Formats: sequence, C-alpha cells, structure tokens
Amino acid sequence: MQSRGLLVTEIEVPEAQLEVVARLEGVCRTRGLGGLAARLQALGELTRGDLSTVETALAEVRCESNMVGHSARHLLSLGGKRLRPLCVALAARLGSGFGPAARQLAVAVELVHSATLLHDDVVDLGDVRRGAPTARTVWGNAASVFAGDWLLLDALERVRAAGISGALERLLSVVQQMVAAEAVQLEARGRLCPDRRQYRAIAEGKTAALFRWAMWAGGRAGGLDERACDALDRFGLHLGVAFQAVDDLLDFAGDEAATGKALFADLREGKMTWPLIVAVEAEPALLRLLEATLADDAAPSLRADILAALDRTAAITATRELAAREAALAVECLDILPATEARRSLETVATATVERDR
Repeated sequence: MQSRGLLVTEIEVPEAQLEVVARLEGVCRTRGLGGLAARLQALGELTRGDLSTVETALAEVRCESNMVGHSARHLLSLGGKRLRPLCVALAARLGSGFGPAARQLAVAVELVHSATLLHDDVVDLGDVRRGAPTARTVWGNAASVFAGDWLLLDALERVRAAGISGALERLLSVVQQMVAAEAVQLEARGRLCPDRRQYRAIAEGKTAALFRWAMWAGGRAGGLDERACDALDRFGLHLGVAFQAVDDLLDFAGDEAATGKALFADLREGKMTWPLIVAVEAEPALLRLLEATLADDAAPSLRADILAALDRTAAITATRELAAREAALAVECLDILPATEARRSLETVATATVERDR
C-alpha cells in the first residue's frame, strides 16, 4: 500500500495499549476476581508484541497536512481500547499466527472503528471523546466527516493489500450493515420506544458486525477452515452485543474520568438503551420523565430521578446480566476449537468485557 500525504503529528507509541488490559486486571482484582485477573495478565503477555506492531502502524498512518488530516490524526493519537485488533490477533493465533496479512487486517479494523467514531461525533454533536475534545470541536464538522471517509478508504486499501480471499467483500457488507443500523437508530431517535427487537438489530448492526468481521478475518488470515471461521464469526456477534450492553450501563453508572465520556450522553441523544428499556417495561410512567430530559431546559434534578428509577427496577443489574449471558454464549462458540492459549485468551476477552469500566 502506498503512503499518502505527510505524517501530520509524531506521537509516542504507547506500549501496545496494554494499559487497557492492565486496567481491566486491576478492576478484576478490586472485585475479588483474582482468577480472571491472572488470565488477563497472561493475555497481556501473549499479545504484547502483536499489539505493539499494530500501534506502530497506526502511528504511521499517513494523513494529509490539512484540516482533514489533522482531524484523523487527532483521534488516532488519543489511543483506544484496541479490542478489535486484539480479536484479529487472537483469531489468527488460533491458526498459523499473527503474520503480515493479519497485521494489515488488525490495523484496518481499528481504522474502520475510528472512522465511525469521527462520523458519530458529528451526528451526535459529541464534544468529548476519550477524555479529550472531539475532532469536530477542534477542526469542524466537515473536516471530521471527511477524516472518517479518509480512514475508511485507508482501511479498505489495507484489506485489499492483505490478499485474504473474501475479506474485502465481507467488510463492505459490514459497512453496509453499520450504515443500515445507523439509519434505524436515526429514525428512532427521540421516540424513546422500549423495543427490544429494534435494540438488538441496532446493537448487532452498529457494534457486533465489526467484531464479527475482526474474528472471521483473523481466522482466515491464520489459515483456519470455514467451520472454525464461522464459529469465530458467531463469537464476534455475541461479544459485540455484550460490549454494547456494558456501554449502555456505563452511560448511567460509569466514571466519566475512566470512560472519557459524559454520563447520560446516550439519553440526551434520544437513544433507547437496554437499561432504559428494562426500566420502562417495569414502570411505563417513566417514559414521561425520560421525554422531559430531552428538553433544552431540562432540570438537572431529573438525572437523580432517572437513576432512582433504574435502581428501583434493577435495570443496571439486568443490563450486566445481559452482557454476561452474551459473553457466555460467545465462549460456547469456541467449543469446536482446540484448547490452545489463544482460545483461552479469547474466553478471557469475553468474560472480562462484562467487567470493564471504560
């Protein structure tokens, strides 16, 4: 793949973003989950080199020396969980290993994810991302949109260059699914309708689809057969839904300093997340309170009332239970695969997703 433009900003490559794994390890120890913490430590040791090369490649992504390039680099320099590249790496390690093709796919999946974040911040009028001002607030909405387009094209080029049969076509299908899910969510915005089927469709399209591709593509890059790759695809589906459910509960019960995102952001954007669906099903009158929070002059005290309702209805607990069920289903999908260190690491990823605090 030919480089384009100039490297806009030189950034120090963090140690493979393993601070995320270390943070999860600390959270698990705090919650008395010593066994899971030990497994996370092993996961970090296994993938340290893999993620380090991905991080280096992300730091070397070439961007034009203009507002669009600055917007793209602004987000990339903020780091991230790198969970999707981790999925590619572990899936590839189930086979022949994390080679050059798998590395290209791991970088590509993170670029697609970054592109969606740049677009989402414009649609949602987001001001903070990963604890810093969003690209749109620094460089403008148009630059942020075009930066997302730029990163998406870069990702597609990398997938083509990787030469893995079916990977590009499958990613194009995933992008189509993501756009379709975004359209459904946009139509539903502000309606606050407790529709479980619609929630699932959005979660599978917006979030899980890219996890599915990461798992499938990693497996293909590692030379796994169709049956194994299909199992990894299903793992990605359930992992993605679990990940979304935890995101939903962190919107109400998270630590803003840890998540890098303001609480109640999803509700302010008119999104009906799983905790709200559970709460409204238990107390239909809560809908009027939720609708009141969407007004520009909504009283800050409404937040306390909503949190009290979520507590009364055990909605946060129910959302954590949803995430745990989906994580367990993800682990079950791996039953047909050999009991290798890579498989155990994927099981750890699924289990730890439920415990994350960011």
